[in-house]
Parts: sequence; C-alpha cells; structure tokens
Amino acid sequence: MSESSQPLPLFPLHSVLFPGGVLNLRVFEARYLDMVGHCMRTETTFGVCLIAEGEEVGKPALAHGVGTEAKIVDWDMSEPGILGLTIRGVRRFRVLEQIAAEDGLLSGRIEWFDEAPPAPVADRHSALLPLMNMIIRDAGERVIPPPHHLDDAAWVGYRYAEVLPVQALAKQRLLELEDTDLRLNIIQEYLRQQGLLGKA
Repeated sequence: MSESSQPLPLFPLHSVLFPGGVLNLRVFEARYLDMVGHCMRTETTFGVCLIAEGEEVGKPALAHGVGTEAKIVDWDMSEPGILGLTIRGVRRFRVLEQIAAEDGLLSGRIEWFDEAPPAPVADRHSALLPLMNMIIRDAGERVIPPPHHLDDAAWVGYRYAEVLPVQALAKQRLLELEDTDLRLNIIQEYLRQQGLLGKA
C-alpha cells in the first residue's frame, strides 16, 4: 500500500461505493456543500466510507476503515438548497486516522490499496457472466454505466456486490476483500443458494 501525501476529505454514508460504480447523492449540509464545492473547483476527489456508528447528518460519524475514492461526474441544483451529485468510484483506500474539523467535516490520513492488474474471470466462475450480461441489460446504463469490463474479474465482482440484495455491512466486507477470486466465490455461492445459478 502507498500512503497519500495529504488527508482525503471523507463523506460517510449508509451506502457502499465500489470502484467503477456510481452513486447519486443529495447534499445539503453546509460542511459537505463546502467540501464538494472545493472538489469541483480544484478537480479533486473525496472518499466515501460506510458509516460504522452515527448518522449522515449532525455529529461526525465513525466510518469503516476501508472506503472508495469518489470522482464527481455530474451535478444539478434543481431543488433549492440541495446539490444533486453523481459520483463514480475510482480506487480503494484504507483509513489510517480519522480527523474531524470544527465544522464536523471528516478527513482521513489514508493509504491506497495496491490493486492487482486486471485478470479474466476464471472458468469456475464463468456462470456469473451470462447473468451479469442480463443484469446490465435489465438495469440499464444509468445503474451500470459503461465501459463494461466483463473480462475483468474485479470489475465483475464489484458490480455483483453493488446489486446483491444484502445488507450494507455485507457489501462492505466484499469491498474490503483483497482476494478477487474469494469475492467471486462468495458471490457465486450466494447466487446458487438463492437459486439464481445452477449447481456446480
């Protein structure tokens, strides 16, 4: 892992953002409007972490120790006082230290994951690909925007982790896994248990 040279602003949410995934946010608290405004002016990013304790508004929440860098890809202010954001996940990081400013804005001293280069989906997980193609077709590009890297096992695992109807904490555990193959094993077994994939 490589440590960042400066703290990364953090946005704790009750949702998990995965690399390559998208989230739509509604921002209205002054501290986060300021943070987002700075990121837009400077073309910088912030981090999204799942909340471990606390809420999205009010006092600073305690964030889980692994999150995803977020890049702003679209915004609108169609509602007074509310900034609508579309963000896209970039890369994963680990929080070494969480710092709260006087206004409650969180930042983290972080280190980036050393991600393995893209690798194809193994033959034993090939049953996941037709179902993922079906999910992409049914969900549409707004939910799973291109480019679609079906030849990348990590990308396939992250997309499944996003759409599985499981609790946020389970999604967080899938995000934290450093073994792409293990992530696909867990997902494939879950889908078989739910009757969505045939038996091995």
